[in-house]
Amino acid sequence: MAIIASRIDGRLVHGQVANLWTTKLQASRIIVVDDEASKDKIQKSGLRMAAPMSVRLSVLDADTAADHINAGKYDSQRVFVVAKRPATFLKLVQKGVPIKELNVGNMSQTNETKSVSKSINVVQEDIDAFHELDKAGVKLTAQMVPADDSHDFLPMLAKVEG
Repeated sequence: MAIIASRIDGRLVHGQVANLWTTKLQASRIIVVDDEASKDKIQKSGLRMAAPMSVRLSVLDADTAADHINAGKYDSQRVFVVAKRPATFLKLVQKGVPIKELNVGNMSQTNETKSVSKSINVVQEDIDAFHELDKAGVKLTAQMVPADDSHDFLPMLAKVEG
């Protein structure tokens, strides 16, 4: 299987993803799954500039990403999938993309979010999507950078659910 890791990160491709995670995972391709960015030439350009030159980058909407992954288009590559929200990963899983584990990274704080940790903030829609991913058998972990310990995400999430 081509997918070696999946990560939620509101910043998509930036220093941690581009340098630390991609290097640690020895990824040959980053697939950014974001419906908005996939249609925006400026966002795509910025993401391409942030990605390491040695790694291929695809910026796709969820439907196209699922179609390409399920068709085996990337089977010969080491693919690192990145999206901003858990709902995107839920859509991929519902479309048959085999995601076994999801690393919850940075999710920015807003006036509507509840803080799970210093860098992970969620709204109810995110909480619901995380529970659906769990029901689908996706292991949820929290780990900001490869040097940090990985933590089971559901007990962390339970603390903000009231």
